[in-house]
Amino acid sequence: ITLTAYTAGFAFGQLLHGPLADSFGRRPVLIIGVLFFGIAAVVSATTTGIEALTYVRTAQGFAGAAAAVVIQALVRDMFDREDFARTMSFITLVMTIAPLVAPMVGGYLALWFGWRSIFWVLAIFAALVIAAVLWKIPETLPVEKRQPLRFRTTIRNYARLFKNPVAMGLIFSGAFSFAGMFAFLTAGAFVYIDIYGVRPDHFGYLFGMNIIAMILMTSINGRMVKKVGSHNMLRFALTIQLLAGVGLFAGWALDFGLWGIVPFVVLFIGTLSTIGSNSMGLLLSGYPKMAGTASSLAGTLRFGTGSAVGALVAMFPSTTAVPMILVMTACSVLSALLYWTLGKKA
Repeated sequence: ITLTAYTAGFAFGQLLHGPLADSFGRRPVLIIGVLFFGIAAVVSATTTGIEALTYVRTAQGFAGAAAAVVIQALVRDMFDREDFARTMSFITLVMTIAPLVAPMVGGYLALWFGWRSIFWVLAIFAALVIAAVLWKIPETLPVEKRQPLRFRTTIRNYARLFKNPVAMGLIFSGAFSFAGMFAFLTAGAFVYIDIYGVRPDHFGYLFGMNIIAMILMTSINGRMVKKVGSHNMLRFALTIQLLAGVGLFAGWALDFGLWGIVPFVVLFIGTLSTIGSNSMGLLLSGYPKMAGTASSLAGTLRFGTGSAVGALVAMFPSTTAVPMILVMTACSVLSALLYWTLGKKA
C-alpha cells in the first residue's frame, strides 16, 4: 500500500515541479524537493500506523519527483540533443536500476536493522544530495529565460504538448518501453521461480543479467550517439526491444523453457536507458523554453503507464507466464509503432 502511495505521489508530483522549475529556476525546486523528501523520510521512520505512513509516503513521492524532473531539464539546459542523450543515458541507467535493486537493498536493511532503517538511510541520502547540489550544481536557467508561473499558462503549455502528435509519439514510445519493465517487475520472480523452477537464491543472478545488459547498452549509447545521432540510436534500441518482445513470445509459444525466455527479457530490459534518454532528448530539444514542463508530462505519463501495466499484469491469476509475456511483447510493438508513425518526425 505504501509503495503504491509513493508511486502515485511521484507520478503526479512531476506535473507541478516542471512548471515551477521553468518559473523559479532549477536549483531551488531541486533543493526544496529533496529537502521535503528527506523530512518525509524522517517522519516515516518515526510514525506509527499504516494510515499515517501512507499519507507521508504519498507526500514523499510528491517531493521526490522534483529530482526526476529537474535533472532532465537541467541537463537539457547544458547540452545539445546528442550530448543530452549521451549524458541522460547514464542518468536514466541509474533511475532505471533503482527500482530493480531497491527491493533487495531494502529487504536486507529491514532484515538486519528493522524496517525503519530504510527511511533513515533515505534521509541521510537526501542530506548528501542537497550538499552535492549546493556544492557542485549551478543554476542553468537564467532569470531572463524563465516563464511566469500562471495557471492558464501551465495548462496552455500542457495542452500544447498533448496536441502535438510528435511529442506524444516520443513520450508514449518511451512510456510503453518503460511499462514493459513494470510487467517484468510485477511477475518476473513468479515466472522464473514458480513456473520455470529457478531456485530463489539463483533468481538474483538472472536478475543481475538485466542490469549488466543495461550497463552495456548505456555504454554503447554514450559512445555512439554523438556520431550517429539520437534518432539512429533510438531506432537501434527500439529494433532490439521489438525483436526481444517477439522472441519472448516465440520462446514461450514454442515451449523452449527458461532459456527461451531469459535472453529476450535481458535484451528487452537492456534497451531501456537508451530508449528513455534518446526519446527524452528528442522531445526536450523541441521545447527548450519549457523543458521542465515537457519533462514533467513525460515523467507522469511514463510512470502512469508503467503503473497501469503493472496493475494489469497483477490482475491475472498467478498460474501462468502468459500475462507477463503478452504484455511485454505488446509494449515492445506499441513502443516501436509510436516512434515510427509519430516520433520519427521530431
